[in-house]
Amino acid sequence: MSLRKEHELHNRRKGRNFGVGLLLAGFVVLVLALTMVKVTSAGFTFPEIEGGE
Repeated sequence: MSLRKEHELHNRRKGRNFGVGLLLAGFVVLVLALTMVKVTSAGFTFPEIEGGE
């Protein structure tokens, strides 16, 4: 039990931070999914390194 009641501003910030966190997590999942699709596609080849040992 809290000794002091949270200010209304904290509740608004908490909601906004939760929304931004969800958007960031969604972006990370999107980039990961696109990377996995690109790497697992049949036409994917690693670039050749020129001047290698």
